[in-house]
Amino acid sequence: MVNNQNLRAEILSLVKKFHEREFSNPEFIPGQTPIPVSGKVFDAEELSYLVDASLDFWLTTGRYAEQFEREFADFFSLRHALLCNSGSSANLLALSALTSPELGERRLKPGDEIITVAAGFPTTINPAIQNQLVPVFLDIELGTYNVDVSQLEEAISERTKGIILAHTLGNPFNLEAVKKIADKYQLWLIEDNCDALGSQYNQQLTGTFGDLSTLSFYPAHHITMGEGGCVLTNSAKLKVLVESFRDWGRSCWCPPGQDNTCGKRFGWQLGELPPGYDHKYIYSHVGYNLKLTDMQAAVGLAQLKKLPSFITARKQNWHHLRQGLHDLQDLFVLPEATQNSNPSWFGFPISVRNTAPFSRRDLISHLEHRRIATRLLFGGNILRQPAYTDLNYRIVGELKNTDFVMNQTFWIGVYPGLNSQMLDYVVESFYDFAKKL
Repeated sequence: MVNNQNLRAEILSLVKKFHEREFSNPEFIPGQTPIPVSGKVFDAEELSYLVDASLDFWLTTGRYAEQFEREFADFFSLRHALLCNSGSSANLLALSALTSPELGERRLKPGDEIITVAAGFPTTINPAIQNQLVPVFLDIELGTYNVDVSQLEEAISERTKGIILAHTLGNPFNLEAVKKIADKYQLWLIEDNCDALGSQYNQQLTGTFGDLSTLSFYPAHHITMGEGGCVLTNSAKLKVLVESFRDWGRSCWCPPGQDNTCGKRFGWQLGELPPGYDHKYIYSHVGYNLKLTDMQAAVGLAQLKKLPSFITARKQNWHHLRQGLHDLQDLFVLPEATQNSNPSWFGFPISVRNTAPFSRRDLISHLEHRRIATRLLFGGNILRQPAYTDLNYRIVGELKNTDFVMNQTFWIGVYPGLNSQMLDYVVESFYDFAKKL
């Protein structure tokens, strides 16, 4: 008689055989095989973990999520990693947690200001808007595409309470300068680390400098769960607040399927509720349900084992492109790592110089015709997007470089699924375009 454990092992063995047949790597044919900007890189282990989790039929957060949170926090040498359903949700949770009345005078209130940049991804900025805060937009530097820190001091007002910035395409922003301002004015600092898993600044991992930091596990990112995100913090208080906003806004910290871990489930009296009201149904915040499934976490746990090799591949691919395109700098602004940083690159940004005898559109059309995928630098100048025309905001200085990026900048891939043959073809395609000028 076959027991359940042996049957599970047989199923997982068949999964590995299925992977071998279904997911073989095709031969690269220049001009025919697509060269994406990003994508998931996986093997039979991810499929096995996914199926193993599905066989538990524990459809919400469970054992795989708990293990991932422990191991992910250990990777950063931080105390807390809190999984959620996307990097965008992670940003929402991180900023929303800072609106909690439990933070006293440091609580973010409607009308308070949050410093950020206009050349970014919408969901780095949206949580401020959704919490009735006022974004204060700064310009960026060309080459690093990160915040122009010379404007930070000028951006401070009596209402400034925090800073939220992303490490653009994996390139760390100047954390020394930003931290100096945050500490001087007692501002909350949130690092949007979604594009920068494994990046370092002064030999310290990004995502460990802020009060809170966020990660994304969308397939484009360094590791994937399909969908998924994470909030990191060293603060026990902020950890509890993030959990509350993630889990319906409730006060209870029991994991799904568990009861009375506090030992006094019916011994609380909060708000105007009657004494003894079930703690599982007491809500301290206007929260959400932003948890992820254990099946997603299972995929992420398998991916986490591959993270060191993924980081190495991204760095190597970036340097391959940087060296290959070096002689075209009269036409392009090529990317530069921020001083004192060691990026785990998400992409390779390129800007067409204003003096070039062609447009960004001309070059992108050439590359896309050759099956080389391109992407713009997210929202360009977010303030020129249709959704943000009536936004309550403040601008410091001119957004000159932000507008330049909107018109002239794009990026190509460096993800681990690209090999040297593909990258050589990408470089060759740039030179072929330049020869025709």
